[in-house]
Amino acid sequence: MSLVTVGAELLAAKERLSPYKNNITVFGSARIKSSDPLYQDAYALGKALSDGGYNIFTGGGPGIMSAANKGAYEGKSKSIGLNIKLPQEQDSNPYLDEKFTFDYFFSRKVMLVKYSSACIYFPGGYGTADELMEVLTLMQTNKMDQVPIILYDSGFWEPLLLWIEQAVEKSYINQKHFKLLTIVDSIEEIVNVVEKEICL
Repeated sequence: MSLVTVGAELLAAKERLSPYKNNITVFGSARIKSSDPLYQDAYALGKALSDGGYNIFTGGGPGIMSAANKGAYEGKSKSIGLNIKLPQEQDSNPYLDEKFTFDYFFSRKVMLVKYSSACIYFPGGYGTADELMEVLTLMQTNKMDQVPIILYDSGFWEPLLLWIEQAVEKSYINQKHFKLLTIVDSIEEIVNVVEKEICL
């Protein structure tokens, strides 16, 4: 990885993405199938937020990303996918008004949150956890403006929350940074948090 090529990729992405305002980024597993209730929930969320005037950013791939993009694509605002080139090809999903394909995870993660007014996390694996911890760390260290961080499906996230609580008890994490997280169990709750925290 060269700093020059990463810088060029960031500049190219900035030119394409900076015109978009009122954006919300949705994260989650690429492996969730369309028959999964979580897929239907992500679709409903994408549609509701899009109809409410928010563009939807995702990683542009399958699973939760595809579901949220599909809802946004069928809504009133824009559906935007930020995909990445992988050895095992990850094709962009077909529900995108705008797509940008990255060579580097670093650039992609920066752009997924740089223009976002809220970050919503559905259940996922290593990639989703990495994206969540990156945003939490950036906010904790004041390298990123604070935006709502919403975790969907409390049952899935409970082990992580217990770990954070233990870290707070041992003073590894400040209590105020634990409060950066909002945990919800319905799409309506997400929409309410977004509408309360973000003024269009």
